[in-house]
Parts: sequence; C-alpha cells; structure tokens
Amino acid sequence: MPDSARLSARPTIRQLPPDAVNRIAAGEVVERPAAAVKELVENALDAGARAISVTIEGGGLKRIIIEDDGCGMSGPEILMALERHATSKLAPGEDGRIDLLNIHTMGFRGEALPSIASVSRMTLTSKAEGEDASEVFVEAGRVEGPKPAAWTGRGETGTRIEVRDLFHATPARLKFMKSERAETMAVTDAVKRLAMANADVSISLESNARNVFRYAAHQATPEGDLERLGSIMGREFRENALAIEAERDGVTLSGFAGLPTLNRGNAQYQFLFVNGRPVKDRMLTGVIRAAYQDFLARDRHPMAALFVDCDPELVDVNVHPAKTEVRFRDAGNVRGLIIGTLRHTLAAAGHRASTTVAGYALGKMQGEERPKDQPLPQPSVWDRSSLFRDSYGSTPPRPQAPSQPMPDWAAPQASASGFAEDGGRYDAPSARFEPQPEPTQHDFPLGVARAQLHETYVVAQTRDGIVIVDQHAAHERLVYEQMKAQMAADGVKRQALLIPEVVELTEDEAARVIDRADELAEMGLEIEAFGAGAVCVRATPALFGNMDAAGLIKDLADDFAEYEEGLALKERFEDIMGNMACKGGAVRAGRRLNADEMNALLRQMEATPYSGQCNHGRPTYVELKLADIEKLFGRR
Repeated sequence: MPDSARLSARPTIRQLPPDAVNRIAAGEVVERPAAAVKELVENALDAGARAISVTIEGGGLKRIIIEDDGCGMSGPEILMALERHATSKLAPGEDGRIDLLNIHTMGFRGEALPSIASVSRMTLTSKAEGEDASEVFVEAGRVEGPKPAAWTGRGETGTRIEVRDLFHATPARLKFMKSERAETMAVTDAVKRLAMANADVSISLESNARNVFRYAAHQATPEGDLERLGSIMGREFRENALAIEAERDGVTLSGFAGLPTLNRGNAQYQFLFVNGRPVKDRMLTGVIRAAYQDFLARDRHPMAALFVDCDPELVDVNVHPAKTEVRFRDAGNVRGLIIGTLRHTLAAAGHRASTTVAGYALGKMQGEERPKDQPLPQPSVWDRSSLFRDSYGSTPPRPQAPSQPMPDWAAPQASASGFAEDGGRYDAPSARFEPQPEPTQHDFPLGVARAQLHETYVVAQTRDGIVIVDQHAAHERLVYEQMKAQMAADGVKRQALLIPEVVELTEDEAARVIDRADELAEMGLEIEAFGAGAVCVRATPALFGNMDAAGLIKDLADDFAEYEEGLALKERFEDIMGNMACKGGAVRAGRRLNADEMNALLRQMEATPYSGQCNHGRPTYVELKLADIEKLFGRR
C-alpha cells in the first residue's frame, strides 16, 4: 500500500461525547438492575440514612424506587451529583491530592448516578436540612430542573430516587437480561447483603406491590448483628451460630459461623464483608473450606457471615468497577486469621451439635418428610480436614491421656496401617478411656449412660432429656483426633523415591509449587525445581505408600492458584487417617458395652474437640429434650 493511502486510512482520535462516556460507564457499573439498586442503596448508607425502602417492578427493569432519610441534597447539589466523577466522599488532603487508599465510604467514584441516568428515565427528589425540597428529571442524559417539589419522604431530610425503564436508551442491553424472577432474586440478594452489614438500619424491599422483606433496625451490638443475620439466614442459623471475634496485626475479624452439623448443599450462605462492604472473594471459599474440611463431606457447605475490619490503607477497594472485589496488602495475614479463628471457635464448641439434628429426629418420629434443604443428616462421603498447626494457626486441644489402661472394648478390632515401600507402617492409635465412678445425670453435658440399643447406640439421660450416641461414629472421631495430635507432635515420616519423579507443568504452575516447597516439606513431600516448567519429587509421605505423585503435584498447583492453600496434600493425609480411624481404630457397631465403658465414651466425647460429628460429617449423637419427648405423647 502506498504511503499516501496508508496515511489516508489512519484512524482519527476523537474525544467521546459525555453521553457516550456515561453509557460506557453504565455498562461497567450497572450491568443489571441489581447493580443499580446496590449503588443507590450504598449512596443512601453513605448519606447517613437510618431507614431505607426499596421498591421494584418488573425485576427492576420497569421501575426502581429508593427512599431514605439521609442528609439529603439541595437543588444545585443534585445537579452536581449527576455530573460524572462528582462526589462528596473524597476530599483532597493537605497537599491537594486525593488518597484512593484511604476510603471510608461505600462509594467514591461518582459514577453511579450519571451512569444510571444515562440509560433510564430518572426522577431525583431530595431535601437537605434548612432547604426546600428540589426535583430533577433526567432522560437518557438530558437534564430538566431543578425545580421546587413537595416533600413526602421518610424523614425531615432525605432522598427519593425513581428509575423507570432501565436500559431504554441501550435496548441491546435488554436482550442480555434474565427473566423477571431471576432479576428480582438478584436484587433481593444485593439488598440482603447490604442489610447484613448494617443491622442498625431498617431496610425493606417490595416487588410488584408485594412485600419481600422488612428488617427492623437493631442495636449496633453482636446481639443485634445476630438478630439481623437470623432474619436473613434463618432461625436455625441464629440458634446454632458461634460468635467469631479475633484480631491480628491491625485486622479485626468478627461475625458468626454455624456449627458443622448445620450445613447446606451450596455455598450461597457464606458471606464476607470488608469494612462493611459486601464482597465476593474466592479467598472466602478457600478459607472456609479449609476451616471446615475436617467435618463436612465435599458436597456440603457451612453457613457463615464474617466481617473483616481494618485500616482502609490495608485494603484496596478500587480494583473492580462494581466494588465487589478487594485486594489486601497482606492477604496471608487475613487468610490465616480467618482459618485460625474459625478452627479455634469450632474447637471451643466441643461436642456441641446443631439443634437441627434433634429437629430432624423428632420430625421423623412424627412422620414428617425432610425438606429438600434440611441440613441433616448428611452425608456419607469422606472429605478433607486440617492437620498442621502452621497451616491453620492453631492446633485443636489434644485429648487428655488416661492414667489407667483402656478397657478391652476400646482396642482396635484390626490393624489399620499405611504401608511404605520399605515395609514400614504407621499404626492408628486407639482411644483409651478411664472407667468413671457412677455419677448422676446432672454432672455432665452428655449425661449418664442408661442403656445400649442393638449393640450400636448408647442411650444417656441428661438433666432435661436424653442423648442417643452412635458408638462407632463417636469413637471414630476420638481416634482420629488422637492421630492428628500425634502426627502434629511427632512430625511426618518420609520415604525417599528410588527414582525421583519429574512432573511437567507450565512455568507459572511450577513456580507456584516451588514457592511453597518448605511448607510441603513439613508435610513429607520433598520437591525441587527441575528446569523452568517442571518439578522433581524426591520424597513422599510414608503414610501414603504407593501414590500418584504427578497427580498430587498438579492438584497442588491448582489449589495454590485458586486458594493459595495446598489442600490436595492435606486431604490425602486426612483421607487415609480417616479411613484408618474408621476401619481399624474405632469400636464397631455390634460391640456390647458395659456401663463403665459407655460412660467412659461419653466423658471422652465431652473432652475431645469436634466430637459432635464423625469424620464423614454425620452427627455422632442426637439430643432430645424432655419437653419435646412429652409433645410426642401429647403431654404438652
């Protein structure tokens, strides 16, 4: 092509008109009605609102109304707020510069209002203290007003924003919207997440003239937070939630986490908030999975709402247009804090199981069918656990060693071992119990044994009810906890490979694995770099015996990429130890026990962390209150 032709074909650089800029921004910030609602509710919270109502029609595409009792705006301020990148939430410092790493508000970019107004018909009415109410109408970027308006808001000051025909100015976007029901559910989820982080603000949602929810304001206390969470996550969560409270290196963690026996079939009841901002972070999936993997099968998920608070300079919220992702300056500290605190809290819960276990049992007695999302009883598949104190920040309390030999019934029924190629073996330790003097049922949380049914279930009488224990499941957990404590104390034995195995990976994958070589060595896996995109395996844990080293290394590379945690290696340890405890160390169903042996089992359960569920995620016991039993016989 001649130079003259090439020059004539060169594209011309042009400044985009403001309406096109706003529509582009709307595509990033307001991809669906739920995003618009989220932005507008966050504005209301930043304005100091104590009461917020949300009304939608047609999933939010036809109509959105947000009313609040915040500080409000004057007429000129409304016009300024509709300008792109105009905000009251960022002020220049002494040097005149804006610090984007010191953000204390929900919003800060000044994009939401002009973006929404550019693709809809918006009416904004507001009243500031000492001012008359003003109204501005915007249609596809064209502004009318401000003009005086009558004020009928929720308080003496506040703002009412009505958005009609969202995306009417960009009809192509409408083709990508989901069904009205799906969009309504998305709006509901967005508002609920904001409500969870602001228990002291009353929030309501109405859809197509039908009340969806109305949450009253609560005191800004842990009790008030739990009341709000219970309203959203359900009564069962409120009754079975464990309080979370910890601090490390300037980062504070609070919130509530459900008992392991309270679980769901997906992770939609796991929430993370950073400085009051709801975020969706894959780190949350990884840390909760790591903290609970000792108790749940991989297809079950716990319930949790966790709040991370720190100096705004320790977290960057300006990494995503919708502000749904954040980046921590020290992500490892936050990850370790969450995992360590969750595991410590679960250990402190001891043998406690959720009330849903008893509820399910009573329902079956009364012939009720289990709802599809009933948490228990669950499931039969072995899953992962945590093992090493360095990975999780703390080690569960070790069961106290008895001073007398264990009864014959507690001895292993078979030798369960992991074999190494050199013939070495690792024998599962057995739980040992000291016979106890005859107590009364008022002395112990799990009561006093009264009978054994079908040589499988121990029945104990408590102060106000009965406890039914699955002897095999309970003893399985006791043996497993002893094995974990022993390995944590004594370390992991390695077996050297006669011929080191070279595993081919991409350069990024190899680098991720090699960076964690010291951590893997503590767990018996000895590796080293072998060129730019390969890893050489020199030794593996002796407990594993013959294994697929290449498959494990590839799984670890995936885990480090997604969770920054080597879950694949830990799960292999726990899989083997869990099966050893189940098949070799634990007392079998069908074994007849005397009174001393049954009471010894109960006392050891009370002293052992996590004894409320076996290694497979099933409950080890069911507690029935006397009042519930009496209802079965019509006595109440």
